[in-house]
Formats: sequence, structure tokens, C-alpha cells
Amino acid sequence: MQQSRASRSPSKSPKTAAASPPKIKPEATTSSEAPPVDSGIGSSSEYDQDNSGNHLLEAQDDTSEASTDEGYAESDASSFLSSILSEVRRGVEIEGRLYPTYGKHAYGMPMDEKEMDRNDLQHHKYSLLLRDRLFVAPVPDAQLTSSNARILDLGTGTGIWAIDMADAYPSAELLGVDIAATQPPFVPPNCTFEIDDVEEDWPYRPAHFDFIHARDLMTAVRDWPRLLAQAYTHLKPGGWIQLASTIPGALTDDDSIPPNSGYVECGRLYFEIAEKMGAPLDAPRAWSSQMRGTGFQNVQDEVYKLPMGPWPRSKRLRTVGKLEQIMILEGGFEAYMLRGYTQVLGGRKEDLQVVMALARREIRDPGVHTYVQFHVTYGQKPLV
Repeated sequence: MQQSRASRSPSKSPKTAAASPPKIKPEATTSSEAPPVDSGIGSSSEYDQDNSGNHLLEAQDDTSEASTDEGYAESDASSFLSSILSEVRRGVEIEGRLYPTYGKHAYGMPMDEKEMDRNDLQHHKYSLLLRDRLFVAPVPDAQLTSSNARILDLGTGTGIWAIDMADAYPSAELLGVDIAATQPPFVPPNCTFEIDDVEEDWPYRPAHFDFIHARDLMTAVRDWPRLLAQAYTHLKPGGWIQLASTIPGALTDDDSIPPNSGYVECGRLYFEIAEKMGAPLDAPRAWSSQMRGTGFQNVQDEVYKLPMGPWPRSKRLRTVGKLEQIMILEGGFEAYMLRGYTQVLGGRKEDLQVVMALARREIRDPGVHTYVQFHVTYGQKPLV
């Protein structure tokens, strides 16, 4: 079952509010249009839309799925999350055993069940955003299905991406590494996890991996050129690397961000916190030049628009937006912001809560059509 989709060239660039963080401009994708695939959302009759960086996002006419009501996140979100989590966890079932919830995020986030749920949902959100793809790098299928294929997942966190890849490529050996042992005990036989810090010297043999993957390592990596140099050393000739991360900072295609936006101010503070930590959030914009400087070839950037809220006309993107909205409202963003604002910037918790309250109201407002960018960069180690 395939979904139809429509696209059109933008008539203007996305706009940020006056008080926005460092200006973020969409980057045109360089890969050709891929055929649409079944995202599991809607049917072939459902309208879907390209969400790559050079396409405008269309808002739906019916805004009944979003509300400014303060009770919205608690009532409607509960059944929605239960449904999505059930779907996600069915996808990581092996030989009749249901995997437990996945553990702590690598950036000092809480280790409670709520955070474990958030990690599962985050993975599902990104897969849906990319039209059910686990990666976008053009790695030949034969390279990942050979009997000696090896895949490395850096900062694996809960391990859910590595587990899905192990299921998809049963002939490959999957290795997920993280600084915390928070992965589930029951995993596919071709998947293992190790405790390691990816910013230290890697212990693997040179030319060992066919594919190296890293997602959402922002604030966890300080020295990207060093990480890329190690990846280059440990990839086989012809092997691929893919880095991916959301770049915070609210954007809009229709000037719907309100003046003195609370969310824009939160984004500015988030950038300031990360900058003082030595891990700037706009690092993905330098990945392509850093990859080329390391020696990688066939380097490409792909940028996807990730809506915040269920306002898009496309049902697939509406689901993505609703997931993003709920994760923001349920405290994932706030948990990091509070810690960074008080400990890194030395601010008062009470001051941040005022700004966060404004941001939450904007996220609930169906008339505010904001999105952030999900930035993907990949490259290949030369064959010779």
C-alpha cells in the first residue's frame, strides 16, 4: 500500500520571530525523490506531503486535533501514546518475547518509565518522519546482507535502532555502544551492546565496519572532527557513516510565530546552554565539510521539516507533529532545560517556568505552525 504525496516549490523562506536564536535556513536536499512507501499511517487515499527542507508544509483546515485547552495533553494524549507505544513495541518482539521498556537517555535525562516511553516514541517519530526508513544513506543492500557485514551504532541509548537494524539485517553483526548499560536483556542474536565513550579512543580493529550510525548525540559530543576521523579509520573501504540530529529553533512557513514567542526564547536559551557546554547545537551544519576534510566522498546533507503539533495537512506529518508536541508537553524538553538553565546559566527555576508556560501554550495553539529541522549527513569512505 502506498501513499500519494504532493509537493510544491516554496514562494518564500521560513521565518523566525525577531527574538529567535541563530538564524536557521533550510538546506536543499541533494538526493533524488524516492518513491513513496507505506508509513503505516492512513491509506492510499490519504493526502501526504514531502517534508524535505525545500518544501513548504501545509496546515490542515480542520484544527479539531489541536487545542489551547490546558487539559488537552493529559486527556487525548494518553490514549494516543498507548496506541503508538503498543505499535512500537510490537515491532521489537523476538520469538514471542516482548522487550521491556528502554532505559536512560545519554544526556542525563531521567531514568523513570516516562523517559523510557519517550525514547521509544522518539525512535518511532524519526522512522515515521523518514517514511519508515531506519537510515537514508545509500548503503547497498548487498553490503549489509553479506555474511561478514558489521554495523556500529554510536550512543545507542536504549538500543532500539540497533535492535530494529538487527531484525532487518539478520546476517549482519550489530554493535551498540553507550556510556550507560541501559539496553534490554533480550535482543536478537546478532545484536550486542557494550559500555564505551565514543569520544575516547575506539578499541575496534581498523577497517572493521560497513556502516556507522549516530543519532541525537548533540551535547554528548564535543569534538566532531575527532569522532569522524575515528569513524574513517574503523570503516571498511567503501563503508558509510550517517549522522543525524534535530536542530532546535522554531521555524515557520507562514509567519505564524507570535511576537515575543516563549518557544523562540526557550530555543535561544537552549542554544546558549549548549554553547557554554562546548557542544553547540548547530554543529550538524558543519558535518558535511568536516566529513570531506576527513576524506569521505559522496557526502550529502538531507534536511527534513519536523512539525511541532498536529497542524499539518498530511496525516503522516500530523502524527509526527503530535508525537513531538506530546513529548514537549510531557516534560522531555523541560527536564533538560531546567537542569541547564539552573546549573549552566545560573538562572532561577521560577523565571524559566514562566517562559516554558508561554512555550507550552504556543505548542498547543493550532494557529501556530512551527517546525524544527532534522538534519542528516552521510558520506562514504573511498574504496581505495
